[in-house]
Amino acid sequence: MAAVTGCGITDDSEPEPDPLLAQAARARTDASTATALIAASPDLAAPLTTISSERTAHADALDAEVARVAGATTNDTPSSTTTAPAAEAPTVELLRERLTQSQRSAADVGRTLQGFRAGMLASISAACAVQTAVLLP
Repeated sequence: MAAVTGCGITDDSEPEPDPLLAQAARARTDASTATALIAASPDLAAPLTTISSERTAHADALDAEVARVAGATTNDTPSSTTTAPAAEAPTVELLRERLTQSQRSAADVGRTLQGFRAGMLASISAACAVQTAVLLP
């Protein structure tokens, strides 16, 4: 009798990261860009503060959803509160570009999801659209 080994197919690959993690990182980058831009454009402090606050709230909500799906509590999941400094000097145009990219990315990823997660990303995409069209000159 010959022993058969290795016949079972096993999947040793790492599970794909939650797609909301990248969205949370984008949100934190947008928030830090808006915050950094306040010093360079004090006349836009109010809308930039609003953008920073909203994008931080987006990141927090996305992190909480990732933790919920993973079965962790928010205290168990490390927060992605740190963001690498922007390589480019912040400008209104840079922020507008990043928000536009975030809007498209959230919409694209949202179309691949269902239920609450899809709705969350649709809402975030809409918020980014409003931020670029209404809050930024």
